[in-house]
Amino acid sequence: MARFRTLDDLDPRGKRVLLRADLNVPVVDGRVTDATRIERLAPTIRELADKGARVVVVSHFGRPKNREPGLSLRPIAPALAAALGGRCIAFAEDCVGAPAQAAVASLGDGEVALFENLRYHKGEERNDPDFAKALAAVADVYVDDAFSAAHRAHASTEAVAHLLPAYAGRLMQAELTALDRALDNPARPLAAIVGGAKVSTKLALLDNLATKVQVLIIGGAMANTLLLASGKSIGKSVAEHDMVETARGLGAKAKAAGCELLLPIDVVVAAALKPGIATETVAVDRVPPDAMILDIGPKSVALIGDKLAACRTLVWNGPVGAFETKPFDQATVAIARRVAALTRARKLVSVAGGGDTVAALHQAGVADQLTYVSTAGGAFLEWLEGKTLPGVKALETAAA
Repeated sequence: MARFRTLDDLDPRGKRVLLRADLNVPVVDGRVTDATRIERLAPTIRELADKGARVVVVSHFGRPKNREPGLSLRPIAPALAAALGGRCIAFAEDCVGAPAQAAVASLGDGEVALFENLRYHKGEERNDPDFAKALAAVADVYVDDAFSAAHRAHASTEAVAHLLPAYAGRLMQAELTALDRALDNPARPLAAIVGGAKVSTKLALLDNLATKVQVLIIGGAMANTLLLASGKSIGKSVAEHDMVETARGLGAKAKAAGCELLLPIDVVVAAALKPGIATETVAVDRVPPDAMILDIGPKSVALIGDKLAACRTLVWNGPVGAFETKPFDQATVAIARRVAALTRARKLVSVAGGGDTVAALHQAGVADQLTYVSTAGGAFLEWLEGKTLPGVKALETAAA
């Protein structure tokens, strides 16, 4: 388990708290269309403010090349205020310098300010020490509640943590606790479901999991590449033919580590990826030459369900079929509901993450029924790959 200080170790009354958040949320016509990240951040802000802190929220938003008005954080302020029950949010036109200093000076205990986009300054992504000092100048304490940005060594996620007393916010704490429970110190047997289009984009993830889990379940188009590597004919299915030898090496690595590599035993095929198209379910060694594999079949779903019932922990990243197009969402939805049922029965600790995975869980109506669902995206994936995350390491160093 990563060692870090949390809000339990902090008395914030009267202190100026620089809170690194991730407010990189979808905005259309000046309105936030999905406030999930804001709602997950709200408990940390409320706790700090209720205890008398002067909370300064900083975040990136998009990838501005300069001070682009369309990438201002100002439109986020009303959604943040709503998530905090209507609490007033002061807005500063910059995150450093005179506007930032004036905004903080005007705060009373328990009040909140939102600073302008960190990435309006080149020093943020360069992890520039002078920019980090300018950020730290308006605060007494640093709290990082942006696990989703922890895989980037930026000024607001890494350098500032060495300049101020540093703590993990409640969302950061929850993410790290869930991931530790899922992969670093899991109840075993431990299973992983990995889906997606390409082996090449998840090779580091597969390599790491093959040495850590007891059952590695592969779905999505990447399973086609592994089926091809095992000598199966996959018709017109999407696959990475140049990754076949790599896929064979993955199989050998899993076997040497005592990991069962589970591939589909039946599949749903069609002539093309189109909604409402005629489909056929066939054994995995009976794929017609003019057909595409677009989902796994019911026997594969049942097999996966049985394997998961015998496990204690599951990590999930990626759907097992082309779930965005019906009816090729059926297997992913069925597995999601099986995972949710095992979790509700306290038979399985289930941790899932990745944009498509979260969308699939919502589609199945069970996103709130797993043990933990991460919205961290790239940081979640890099953690599963076994990489050191600079933002997490900075908190660990601060606690040492």
